[in-house]
Amino acid sequence: MRLVIGSDHAGWMLKGAVVDHVRALGHEVIDVGSFDDQPVDFPDIAREVARKVTSGEADRGLMVCGTGVGASIAANKMKGIRAAVCHDIHSAHQCVEHDDVNVMCIGAQIVGPWLAKDLIASYLQAEFSTDADFRRRVEKLHAMDAEG
Repeated sequence: MRLVIGSDHAGWMLKGAVVDHVRALGHEVIDVGSFDDQPVDFPDIAREVARKVTSGEADRGLMVCGTGVGASIAANKMKGIRAAVCHDIHSAHQCVEHDDVNVMCIGAQIVGPWLAKDLIASYLQAEFSTDADFRRRVEKLHAMDAEG
């Protein structure tokens, strides 16, 4: 799987461990920054992550910021993105299985590297359910996207 990963300055240190872990799992990484602790606006990074996902350059995205919340809000502003904050294993896989989430957001001030690795493994292993109920609900999300 090809994963685009981005962070703001609050998440860049954890992002390094995340990138290494994703590569160790055998996945390809597109790293869109940030690359140091200099302040950067999370919406700018979220836009880059979202563009890579919606263009098909990446299969899924991952954002790391302070809490994951700002990154999730910003990513969800982009058409075709379904982003979720995940700080527990169940949410990390169920968001994909039930809601076809394509960008997972985690907070570097909330989770440490060990939990982040488990969250990412769970997220990457999950697949969107074939259950008609979940498919219908996600189609309604697509329709809402089209409404603007």
